[in-house]
Amino acid sequence: MGRSDAQVLLSLMRGQPRHGALAARLQAFYGPQAEHYDAFRERLLHGRAELLWQLAPRPGASVVELGAGTGRNLGFLGERLSTLESVELVDLCPALLEQARRRTRRLPNVRVVEADAVTYSPARPVDLVYFSYSLTMIPDWEGALRNALTMLKPGGALGVVDFYVSDPIPVPGLVYHGALTRWFWPRWFAHDGVRPDPAHLRLLRRLLPAHRLTQHRAPVPYLPGLRVPYYVFIGRLPGGDHAPE
Repeated sequence: MGRSDAQVLLSLMRGQPRHGALAARLQAFYGPQAEHYDAFRERLLHGRAELLWQLAPRPGASVVELGAGTGRNLGFLGERLSTLESVELVDLCPALLEQARRRTRRLPNVRVVEADAVTYSPARPVDLVYFSYSLTMIPDWEGALRNALTMLKPGGALGVVDFYVSDPIPVPGLVYHGALTRWFWPRWFAHDGVRPDPAHLRLLRRLLPAHRLTQHRAPVPYLPGLRVPYYVFIGRLPGGDHAPE
């Protein structure tokens, strides 16, 4: 185990504080591990490249990432990033946002914003909003989703990649997770302020009937043999010049 992993694991074992404002809790949790955040989570947060590849923002598009953290996900846009009109990286944690500012200081079309995903509003409607492993960390996740939809232009897309567990009896088309999976992962992640919940997918599918959804499992660092469920969701509002998914 390298020193950087040890620092992250120590923060994970301590967990996120349970009291105080959300911004202060995030800062206390992520501050000590901010410099090592990306290296560890490359092996934990799967599906991000798939999400950005499927969203495929067009040249001139405007994009908002809610819960953007260090801004690492911009790398998955590749050459598309320079063609975008604007990208706003929104997060509440100063320590992670400092990493994002360092990463994007030479990118004139990227703006780093310290704000709450539930209340933030861009200056004008945008083409694309996405959450990458942040929805499960937002206490008012429903408010954040509904706020995201208000940001979109007609025909705009909302993307989400995140951990989840199924309902005990999922609706047709959704994967079933056994009782142990449904019990273990919410309790494992809750210590760090992450809340996998089947209600997230239920609401996403209801709010955006025109959508594409894939469901997966992936390994977790230092937990050999265990695979955590995650999903990739892309939904689109009606209207605009985009064909429904």
